[in-house]
Amino acid sequence: MTDCTYCGCPVEAHDPVFVSDSPDGAPTGQFCNYGCLSAHIDEAGLTTGTACEWSPNQ
Repeated sequence: MTDCTYCGCPVEAHDPVFVSDSPDGAPTGQFCNYGCLSAHIDEAGLTTGTACEWSPNQ
């Protein structure tokens, strides 16, 4: 079983969400549900300095 990146619970026991920011698409984060993903985003400040539009050429 895989543990939730945020709370440490087994993600397979819930409605998991897998996140990837790697070029090969391999999961770099896994969360029990969208609640844990949202809490992780808020606590890590991942929306600070982001833009509504993104392009790899910028």
